Amino acid sequence: QVQVVESGGGLVQAGGSLRLSCVASGNIFSVNNMGWYRQAPGKQRDLVARITRGGTIDYADSVKGRFTISRENAKNTVYLQMNSLKPEDTAVYYCVASAVLAGPVLDEYDYWGQGTQVTVSS
Repeated sequence: QVQVVESGGGLVQAGGSLRLSCVASGNIFSVNNMGWYRQAPGKQRDLVARITRGGTIDYADSVKGRFTISRENAKNTVYLQMNSLKPEDTAVYYCVASAVLAGPVLDEYDYWGQGTQVTVSS
């Protein structure tokens, strides 16, 4: 199985910065896409940013120019540097890793973390 663990959330004032980290571990053959989603109370879970193994990146329009996603393939780790934070960035941030397990059947599945709370005060 695969475990996905996020860290780095917290409380910050508007205009501040936070850096989220996410590690995928377990019986992994390879991790392809990795990404961050967020869900505010009463709202759906939305894409924040994602990055392929080769480094192709997509951002939600609302975070372009403020957030930066990066990864270390050798460590199955993805980061989200969040600058110029706004109160509307307040949400639970979830990491997702598209992983292929080691074994005879090389199927790819999405594995989600438990989420980390980010709260931005005005």
